[in-house]
Amino acid sequence: MISVEHLTKCYGDFMAVNDLSFEIEEGHVYGFLGPNGAGKTTTMNIMTGCLSATSGHVIIDGYDIFEEANNAKKLIGYLPEQPPLYMTETPVEYLRFVGEAKGLRGAELAQQIEEVIQQTKIEDVKNRRISTLSKGYKQRIGIAQALLGNPKVIILDEPTVGLDPIQIIEIRALIKELGQGHTVIFSSHILSEVQTICDQVLIISKGKLIAFDEPEDLEKRLLAPNEIVITADADAEEIREILTDVSHIIDVSMEEKDTGFVEAHIKTDHDNIYELSRAIFFAFAEKGKALLEMTLEKANLEDVFIELTENNDDDIKPTEDAAGIESTEGEVDGE
Repeated sequence: MISVEHLTKCYGDFMAVNDLSFEIEEGHVYGFLGPNGAGKTTTMNIMTGCLSATSGHVIIDGYDIFEEANNAKKLIGYLPEQPPLYMTETPVEYLRFVGEAKGLRGAELAQQIEEVIQQTKIEDVKNRRISTLSKGYKQRIGIAQALLGNPKVIILDEPTVGLDPIQIIEIRALIKELGQGHTVIFSSHILSEVQTICDQVLIISKGKLIAFDEPEDLEKRLLAPNEIVITADADAEEIREILTDVSHIIDVSMEEKDTGFVEAHIKTDHDNIYELSRAIFFAFAEKGKALLEMTLEKANLEDVFIELTENNDDDIKPTEDAAGIESTEGEVDGE
């Protein structure tokens, strides 16, 4: 559906996007994740044809965004980080203007306006001035204009920034709904948001792609092992001796607490942390030693993000995306 090939963007000596390559398949929700200044917005602006590239190609359903811009842009609906709204107009007036700019006319225009109003749930405010509406409604109107023309691809740049918790939940639900009929790409630096909504996650840091996979697979493949933390009525030497009989333990560190008991941090490569927890419990029971507390610390996407984006550039190995394209490496910075 979308092929980004060796995309590079330079501003003088400054490289904002560095030889970026990935492929997007049709009919999924993709999260474009990265810290502020990673290059997400620059990449999206290039993908939508709003910004030129220094080198590389973006192919939208067979059309080059630079060489066949008109055909490619018809396939894209775009919501920038700041929605391009006309505050003195009503949503209906604004959507009519956008629809006409996209080439819609007459009954087709009226029908699509009604459809996107219903889809984004702005019926109650469709005849009110946009300037009087909440930011949540303004975001919905911005998404509505992106839907006009029934594009195959919806690209949303930080769609939940500045919204209150209820508005965030509503916009997230809308994005998931859009994913049923469109290919959706949205950028965010909120890890839980990406984990909740997306089928696939692209992580970008310093202008280069460093991971591309399903959220669950990223957690399994890229993170440090899961960890079990126990507090036992035993000294450190006794704990180590008991744990020597338990398999799949790769590291144990001890800490004596103010209570006088020892806390042990157990790292494991076992694919079932609950099964290992059971083995640890019975190992202590067999030795007649009490386990006073046991906590399971499972990996999550936040750990992936920190591990990848804080890693030394020389140590980062890009993960292979769904199409088998890997990004190359280099030193860049910024959005």
